[in-house]
Amino acid sequence: MLTKTLKSLFIRDLNKLKTEITTYKAESNIWIVDQTISNSAGNLCLHLIGNLNTYIGATLGGTNYIRNRLLEFSLKNIPRAELIQKIDETLTVVTTTLDLLTIEQIENEYPLLVLEEKTSTEFFLVHLTTHLTYHLGQINYHRRLLDL
Repeated sequence: MLTKTLKSLFIRDLNKLKTEITTYKAESNIWIVDQTISNSAGNLCLHLIGNLNTYIGATLGGTNYIRNRLLEFSLKNIPRAELIQKIDETLTVVTTTLDLLTIEQIENEYPLLVLEEKTSTEFFLVHLTTHLTYHLGQINYHRRLLDL
């Protein structure tokens, strides 16, 4: 079933996100920006946390999460341990919510208009996995390039 596959991908990639954040040699390097790289790994991490807590947790799981997207890109120097804790909390929200979804909910229209046109929940959940991996790749590149 799709939810089993999605759950596996989210678990894999959120754990990889923790590994990337943990692997930085110096904690301060998580927040570096340089010339053509305008988003730090820390801000991309906060963005992924906000994205998944909004579109899976709050929208599908009924959590009380309130997103502040501007802060995802403007906050700086959040301690590494706090980022890891937020990733762990997000992982719990995502897996718990996916466990509760029914086939009907997945096949139905996603409750919010996020992209340019309406989509099924199935489509939007797959989109969220690719969004996570896209930014995970950016974080990996950021670490290898700027974590000197």
